[in-house]
Amino acid sequence: MKTMKENIIQQKSFAFAIRIVKAYKYLQTEKKEFVLSKQLLRCSTSVGANVEEVIGGQSKKDFIAKISISYKEARETMYWVKLLKATFYLEDKEAESILNNAEELCKIPSSILVSSKQNNS
Repeated sequence: MKTMKENIIQQKSFAFAIRIVKAYKYLQTEKKEFVLSKQLLRCSTSVGANVEEVIGGQSKKDFIAKISISYKEARETMYWVKLLKATFYLEDKEAESILNNAEELCKIPSSILVSSKQNNS
């Protein structure tokens, strides 16, 4: 697998992870919420971690597996944000903004997966 220079998904997933770490700190200190916020932290930071593994991928199969996981973790992030919003731990405006970021992060690996599978055929 060829090495990619820092790319858009790498940049966006890292920035997203930073944003969620800050939201996690807020949820823990200000809202005293410890369970849902931990789930949010795990899946949202996993998006970028799997992107980094994609970059270091050893094969096309490995590439597809890791980018798939990145996509699934971004989807899971959306679930936890919606739940935190529905239970009033996150304000509507903040939740919607995070959801928009997460949705954007879903679209990138989804598009990469479609391209990779088409090129694999």
